[in-house]
Amino acid sequence: MEKKGLIQVYTGSGKGKSTAAIGQAVRAAGHGFKIGFISFFKDPDVFGYAEYESMEKLGIQIFLFARKHPHFYMDLNHEEVREECSRGLEYIRGLINDGSWDMLVLDEINIALRDGFLTDEDVLSLLAAKPETMELVLTGRGIPDQILEKADLVSEVREIKHPYSQGIKSRKGIEF
Repeated sequence: MEKKGLIQVYTGSGKGKSTAAIGQAVRAAGHGFKIGFISFFKDPDVFGYAEYESMEKLGIQIFLFARKHPHFYMDLNHEEVREECSRGLEYIRGLINDGSWDMLVLDEINIALRDGFLTDEDVLSLLAAKPETMELVLTGRGIPDQILEKADLVSEVREIKHPYSQGIKSRKGIEF
C-alpha cells in the first residue's frame, strides 16, 4: 500500500485543536512513524504542557519556537517575535527538505499567520514543498482562506460551552 501524506488543519475558537493534533501524532507514533511536533507560542517551562513529555516518551521529537506571545507578554518586541517565528519557519523547511519525516505537526502556526509574524506565502511555500508521503498538520485559530483551500482535511473546533465561563480554572492533567 502506497502512503499518501495529506494536509490537515485544526482551527476554530474552541478548545482542543492542539489536543487533536497530539492525538494524531500519538496514533502515528504507534505505527512507528517519525514525527516532529513544532510548536509556536507555548512555553512548557512556564505552563507545564506535560503532553510534551508523553510525546517524547513515544519518540515524537518536540521543537519550540517563539515561546511567548505579545498578547500575554505585553513587553515583548514584535520584531523579535517575528524573527523567532522566521527561525521556526526555516527549521520546518529543513525538516521538510530532510525527507525522512512521516509527519510534522505545526502547532499554533495559524496564530503566527493571524498575528502577522509569518505571511501566507511563508506557509504556502511549506505546503508546496511537502513531500508526497508526509502528513502535515496545522493548528490554531484564524487560518487564512488560501491555506484552507490547500488542506485536505479541515476541522473547526467551535466553543459552545466552556468551564472558564463558569469560573472553573485550568485543571492539572485536563487543560494542562
